[in-house]
Amino acid sequence: MKLRVWGSRGSLAAPGAHTVRYGGNTSCVEVRSGSGDVIVLDAGTGIRPLGVQMADEGVERIHILLTHLHLDHLQGLGFFRPLFRPEVTVHIWGPPSPVQPLTDRIGTYMSPPLFPVRLADIPSTVTFHDSPEEPVVIGDLTFRASLVTHNGPTVGYRIEENGRSVVYMPDHEPGLGVDLADQPADWISGYHLARGADVLLHDAQYGDEEYERHRGWGHSAIGHVVAFARKAEVERLVLFHHDPYHTDEDLEALVTEARKLWGVDERVCSAWEGMTIDLDDDAVSLATVPGSAPG
Repeated sequence: MKLRVWGSRGSLAAPGAHTVRYGGNTSCVEVRSGSGDVIVLDAGTGIRPLGVQMADEGVERIHILLTHLHLDHLQGLGFFRPLFRPEVTVHIWGPPSPVQPLTDRIGTYMSPPLFPVRLADIPSTVTFHDSPEEPVVIGDLTFRASLVTHNGPTVGYRIEENGRSVVYMPDHEPGLGVDLADQPADWISGYHLARGADVLLHDAQYGDEEYERHRGWGHSAIGHVVAFARKAEVERLVLFHHDPYHTDEDLEALVTEARKLWGVDERVCSAWEGMTIDLDDDAVSLATVPGSAPG
């Protein structure tokens, strides 16, 4: 299984001179199995360049797994080039809602006045599904979802292949009102999904001091992220969903703090656009410095 990060920013795209190293596109991660099965995690602005690559490759069957429908995770969907190819089949998964089906909620975004092309006029074959609590098999990949603490219906995903696992929780506030170190594991949001994962990509939007001004907004402080990862006994932690106001230097300061809290530098890094993560039978390898190769 191989992952590539196409966008790791949260809340709002933030291009510019101060975000060059880590990137400014919002959440999107490509997952491919050893046999070529394709899953896309979230449809933030990073899905646009991914769609260009997939269209050039001629990929015709794609599963898009949405964690929730806040715009930073959805706004790139209408610019995903494979959607406009009639030979392509796209399955879109998202959190269930007791109020509206997923089709109607996404259709609200992909219709005037918010978007010029209606969902019904998309030429590809698009099918909608509620995110599954039970495992779903896509070729060599298996995935499942679980609700997590965030504002509005939100899920995290666990994807597995050949005994390796990656967990994706870009928007999550497990430390809301509790001390994670003292909290029983079974009562912590997202614990069972993340437990024992080889790689955890997790919300790390705020420094600990910043978090106090944003408590209840649905995002994590660095201290909470590390406490959660240690509690779940994950092997590697990748900080994700970077605040749009954080510069490259800010992100490097945050990952330095996270490494101090964890105690082992190579187990913690910060996601950046173009970053690849390889999970094979022998090892897990990922680039820990922007622009570097996996090691």
